Formats: sequence, structure tokens, C-alpha cells
Amino acid sequence: MAGNADASSHREAPFITTSPKVDASDFYLFRSYETGRSDYVTLIANYQPLQDAYGGPNYFSMDPNALYEIHIDHNGDAKEDLTFQFRFKNTLAGNGAGVNLNIGGKAVGIPLIQAGAVANVKDANLQLGESYTVSVLRGGRRGAQPQAVTNAANGSSTFDKPVDNIGVKTIPDYAGYAAKHLYNVNIPGCNQPGRVFVGQRQDPFAVNLGTIFDLVNAPVSVITDPALIGAVPNPLADKNVTTLAMEVHRSCLTNGDDVIGGWTTASLRQARLLNGQPSSGHHASEKAGGAWTQVSRLGMPLVNEVVIGLKDKDKFNASKPSGDAQFADYVTHPTLPALLEIALALPGTAPTNFPRTDLVTTFLTGIKGVNQPKNVVASEMLRLNTAIAPVAYAQQNRLGIVGNILAGGSDNAGFPNGRRPKDDVVDISLVAVMGGLCMANGNSDALGFGAACKPSAVPLGATAFKLHDAVDQAKVPLLAGFPYLNTPIAGSK
Repeated sequence: MAGNADASSHREAPFITTSPKVDASDFYLFRSYETGRSDYVTLIANYQPLQDAYGGPNYFSMDPNALYEIHIDHNGDAKEDLTFQFRFKNTLAGNGAGVNLNIGGKAVGIPLIQAGAVANVKDANLQLGESYTVSVLRGGRRGAQPQAVTNAANGSSTFDKPVDNIGVKTIPDYAGYAAKHLYNVNIPGCNQPGRVFVGQRQDPFAVNLGTIFDLVNAPVSVITDPALIGAVPNPLADKNVTTLAMEVHRSCLTNGDDVIGGWTTASLRQARLLNGQPSSGHHASEKAGGAWTQVSRLGMPLVNEVVIGLKDKDKFNASKPSGDAQFADYVTHPTLPALLEIALALPGTAPTNFPRTDLVTTFLTGIKGVNQPKNVVASEMLRLNTAIAPVAYAQQNRLGIVGNILAGGSDNAGFPNGRRPKDDVVDISLVAVMGGLCMANGNSDALGFGAACKPSAVPLGATAFKLHDAVDQAKVPLLAGFPYLNTPIAGSK
């Protein structure tokens, strides 16, 4: 059996707080619901959470000494079969000399990353150019030979990343500027062209962050009243993230099974030498070397934040799904329900079905008949049944499959069958951890969660379905198509 990852993970483990450039915050995996793109799968990995839009003068370039990866398991064995690998390069203009101004007869470098208004790819007013490559690896991520993803327009294997949204004076039309950095791409081993976008976006996650970590500092009467789902503004509404997004034809991700698993990781070199007398340049103080060492892992939402114990958070971030048995107790015997009892002064409200087979099924194996692989090895990752058709945004149930069960609807394309930006994973997870799945399972094991997972094991009863964090995910602004996440907040307005 296996454990869980750290999607929706803003600063979720002790070490990652020291390396924000490789801190993964959210991972999304869903059938594209943009008109005309329903046979594609969208993969989105967000990094560098909690960006303040005004965070200049350097803003939030990606780490050139890091390896960012999205992994796909297409046979259920808890090992990656396909990896998309992103590497970044940040280059000063003028072949490294930067932008200089003539000041009293001397050429002096400017302190900003821009020297004027910016509107185009490789804009001449940018002092810092950001670019990246994407490679495909088949089989184990460290033993496979990387193959370059290329620009369908010109065959180049290098892509330009838009500078962050500095403000409206520097970039009057950021949406238009960013759109010039959306690329149609050729993917080795795939006979259908895909798309890629890397750049800053508005954080798409909605969560009552401070309140939750302050021992759920909210009245029970509020968080159990569905009429108050949007009672509190989203604390992340004014934050940005950096998005790595790909759209790949579903036939290129599967291999005899419609169900795929996915997760994202970031790795750093094992050694780092700091130069006390760095040369002129950009990012010149560090010399990195040695083997790649994984420091971030993200699959299912919220797990490393609120499921994995503090002492094991760094260990989890360094782990692989195939080794998840070491974290099994955190899933089968979770502490979060007991912590909620303490925080809300509601003793005796935690579910009593141990081991928690409902959580094991949802998070570690997938739900049979929905998103469980044919030959599954229990392990934590997002699992998506690529045969389930996407649902248009307006018809999507914000509570995913749980909401669909309650509504008697037909939207099985949402969390935990993958994850869409609209899916309110905080509320869904609250419902699940406090026994909502066992209420839905009934006394006949209708959903296959196990005979012990039944209404009598849920002290909260039907109230479990009403739990929420008072912040409404469905109100987060999104785009109608790829890359789906909204234009980032500007540093000045």
C-alpha cells in the first residue's frame, strides 16, 4: 500500500520552504473541455506559490539548476512510463553584458529586468530572457534517453517564457503578450501535435488558508451550512503562480488501459557550492553538481499538508509512488478527523471504520469502474480515466464525483477522477475524510469501499456532505481554453 502526495501544497514541508523555486503547489490532470479539443488531456503543474504580483525587481524566474518533471504511469504499476522534463535558462541581454545606459560617458548596467515597454517574444526591452526546453523520456526517468519536444512552426527545441506580469505600464496587454508564448508542438512518439505553455498565471486554488491552519478558526454553524460556501473571500485571489502546462492527445498517454496516473516532481543537484566572490552575470553565486535529488512531489491534493505527519513530510517529498507502503498508516488511520474533533470541540465525530478503505480506494487505487487501473499497485497519484468524456465548464459539478453522486448527475469527469481547475478539492476532501463516502456507500457497499464503510460508521451522518471551508472554488476566474488558468495579477494597475 502507498501514501499520498502534496498537490495544493503551499509550503507543505520543512525543506521546501527554503527552496521556493521548486515548490510545487498544484497538479491538474483532466480531459480538455475547450471546444474542439475533447480528445486531448491537459496536464498542469504549478510552482512557486504565493507570488505577490509586485515582487520585483527580479520577479519569479524558474531555477536553471533544477529539473521539473511531469510523470505518467500508464499500466498501474506505480512507476513512471512517460516523463515530460522541463529545463530552464535565464540569459542577460547583450550576450551576458546586460542592458547598459550611458551615464556621464560610462556604460552602466540598469537594475531592472526591463528597460521599457514589453509586447513581443524576445522583446528588445527585456534585460533578462527566459527560455526552456521540454524533453520526453520513456521508461525510468533517469535511465531513459531524452527526446526533444519541438516547435511545430519552426522545429526549434527551445521555447521562450513570457516575463512575469510586471504591471500595466510595462506590459499594457499581458493577455495578448502571454498568448504569443503558447506553442503548438511535436511530441516524439506521438502522431498528434500537442500544445505547451509555461508562464505566470493567477493562482487557481481557493482555500481558507489561514483559518484552516489556525485550528479551523471558524464557527461550526458556518462550515456546515451550504448556503455559506462563499462566505469568505479567497485569500489566494491576489496571488500568482508559475505554470507548466501541456496538452497531449490521450492516445499518446495510454497503453492498453484507459486509466493513467500522473504526478509532478522537482529535483535539485545533490551538491551546491556558493561562491563568496561571484563574477558579474545572472545567478552567478551558485555552482551546482552531483546527482539529481528529488525535493518535491505532488499528485493528489492536500496530502502532504494535512495527511502526512510532520516528521515525514521531507521524506514524502523525496519518495516515489512505488515506495508508498511506508506511508500507509497516514491513509488507513488518518489523524485529520481527530484533529478536527479537537479544533472544533466536537468529540466523537470522526469516522470509525478502520482501516479507512474509503480513503485507500479514493487516493491510492482509484475507484473501481471509474478510475482504477486494470492492474493497480496501491500508490498515491492523480488517476484519470481518459475514456470518460469531458464536461463543459458550466455543467461541471464543483464537488466532482461526490457532488455528482449527490446530484444524481452524469459528471464523472471530476476529482478524484483526475482534477479540473473548478473542482473544489478542499470541500471534497473534507467530505471524504469525515465519512461522506461511507454515507454514499450505504449498507450494501454500493461503491465498493468495503462493508465497514457504511452510514453507522459516520457519526456526523448526512452533515458530512455539508462540510466546506467557506471559500468557493467555483468563483475563481478561469479561461475557456488552454492553458485554462487566468491571466496573472499585474504588479501595478
